[in-house]
Amino acid sequence: MNKDEILKEFGKNLRAERNRSGYSQDGLADEIGICAGKHIGTIERGETNPTLTTIVALMKKLNISFDKLFDITKF
Repeated sequence: MNKDEILKEFGKNLRAERNRSGYSQDGLADEIGICAGKHIGTIERGETNPTLTTIVALMKKLNISFDKLFDITKF
């Protein structure tokens, strides 16, 4: 289980769910109370490891469960 692969997979799935929900990166960041859409971009590119509180906020705002963001069986 490679950390970079995990972060990239999570980010790819986050981008898909964000787009499905119609949010821009800035819009989603505003909705969950983080500083800027730039942070959403770094998560989506797999460049940063989001905190658990950020992941929970994303799941609540996008109305999805964790398995939509990450499939543990792939790793």
